[in-house]
Amino acid sequence: MRLETSTLLERFLRYVRIDTKADEKSTTYPSSPGQLVLGAVLRDELLALGLTDAIQNEHGLVFATVPGNVPGAPTIAFNAHVDTNPENPGKDVSPQVIRNYKGGDITLPRDTSKIVRVAENPELNGLIGKTIITTDGTTLLGADDKAGVAVIMEAARLLTENPQIPHGPIRIVFTCDEEIGFGVKHLEPSQIGAVVAYTLDGMASGEIEDETFSADAATVTITGVNIHPSIGKGRMVNAVRLAAMFIDRLPKRHMSPETTADREGFIHPLTIEGGTGQVKIGLLLRDFDTPQLAVRAELLREIARQVERDYPEAKVQVDVRKQYRNMRDGIAKMPNAVKFAEEATRRAGLEPKFKIIRGGTDGSQLTEKGLPTPNLSTGEHNPHSPLEWTCLEEMEAAVRVVVELCQVWAGR
Repeated sequence: MRLETSTLLERFLRYVRIDTKADEKSTTYPSSPGQLVLGAVLRDELLALGLTDAIQNEHGLVFATVPGNVPGAPTIAFNAHVDTNPENPGKDVSPQVIRNYKGGDITLPRDTSKIVRVAENPELNGLIGKTIITTDGTTLLGADDKAGVAVIMEAARLLTENPQIPHGPIRIVFTCDEEIGFGVKHLEPSQIGAVVAYTLDGMASGEIEDETFSADAATVTITGVNIHPSIGKGRMVNAVRLAAMFIDRLPKRHMSPETTADREGFIHPLTIEGGTGQVKIGLLLRDFDTPQLAVRAELLREIARQVERDYPEAKVQVDVRKQYRNMRDGIAKMPNAVKFAEEATRRAGLEPKFKIIRGGTDGSQLTEKGLPTPNLSTGEHNPHSPLEWTCLEEMEAAVRVVVELCQVWAGR
């Protein structure tokens, strides 16, 4: 088996240059046309590898199967998402490839105010001599999750070109709109047909994650009284001011992303839009203990009642919708999902590191639907930021883990 690092790099650079930024305001699925473009590219590349069942369905989801060569071996699946985060630009990505990284801070070329600092990224100290890939400072890189896409595609190439590697049937699934919570909206475990799946959507190298946040999203709609400011005395109720008041009453020294870590949950005001008459605030509710989401939602409702008591002419409505749930309990029903990932990681020459995800993956919802789906590393760093970067050798290590994992599940 020969892992072509140059092929892996070429794949990754090809994929990140396609704009697949998700759009929360879109009414279509997928939410942006670039996701269909990349999906079609992946389908065609899978067909070119000889995977004759490769398709892109009406929802933009891509499926393919690497046929097994070990009779009776179970079918396993690998998943990555093609979309990128909507909070930063994803168009005209111009990657900076730094070969034989010498160490030290990395200044991004088109916006020199953006610097990947070693003090904030101490893992760089362990990657001297490796190949580091960053953005030019004006966009996301898209390693979340095109690193995962590239890893799966490279593993598929290795398995098809090396029939001596023993494995059962391998299902490949690429999803859309994961970043806005809809990655498995049109996906059921029966379409995958596997006993276990793995998302390739993780940080660094050698990490195995079997626990995520539980997550809800809240929308607070504040309706005031809009009237011309020249006659506003005693009559105007400015929804913008009330929105500022609402946000100011949220916890500041705890229960926020800025002040929490490890297993601590939070309330995160994410978006705000509107005007004097009405303002909508979008918030994220997160906790590893699912019942705590209801506690956080009730806090929002209590603040809403406070604002309405202070300004009786205003109306403050809190709407909460479920996003995903901690996948811990579902994965526990199949202990081999993590046990075999640990073994494969060691076989690939890495020391397994067990982590929790202060976020979610498509695996959260797939696990809730009955398909245990832990998450594996792909070399992502600083996701959702123009300071995003990845390491080619960490992606290469992820390919090795995937290939070893296929063999472990085949009993070899």
